[in-house]
Amino acid sequence: MAEKARELNTMQIIGYFTYSFNIQHKSNGENICIGNFHILNAGGRSLSNPYICIKISNTAPFTFSGKYVYKDSKQKLKLSNAWERINGPEDREEFWLKPVEIQSLEPSETLVFSNFQLKWEAGSSYTGGIMGYIYGDEIQGGINAFNQINFSGKVSEGESDDK
Repeated sequence: MAEKARELNTMQIIGYFTYSFNIQHKSNGENICIGNFHILNAGGRSLSNPYICIKISNTAPFTFSGKYVYKDSKQKLKLSNAWERINGPEDREEFWLKPVEIQSLEPSETLVFSNFQLKWEAGSSYTGGIMGYIYGDEIQGGINAFNQINFSGKVSEGESDDK
């Protein structure tokens, strides 16, 4: 009985990426990755004030975009499942985001930052990575996502859009 009570009070938050790529492998061809960052509360306790950090490697050649607004944006109320960026736009490597309408992630619930995009044009070679972290009142030190998005490629000489 005590073990069952302990299970109900455990915090078990799981974060993971799902994604797909469209890669040209041509010099200066546009490449894209569309992804989602999922947060699953698989434990028996709520996670209060959840927020995430999506960190892009500093050598990555791509630009990040997603469905988020800034604190003073009037668009916040118009977007369903909106996320707010809580760090400034000058930071191009870390995207700190919190859901606008959700203050608690209850047991068995999932929260998703959906359809973010990474775009880049390939030079001769490229490499990049994305990491995810989950935070909240009960996990102030953060939890790493189970997976990362890592990719690299090399465009062979002679492969260009000029063919």
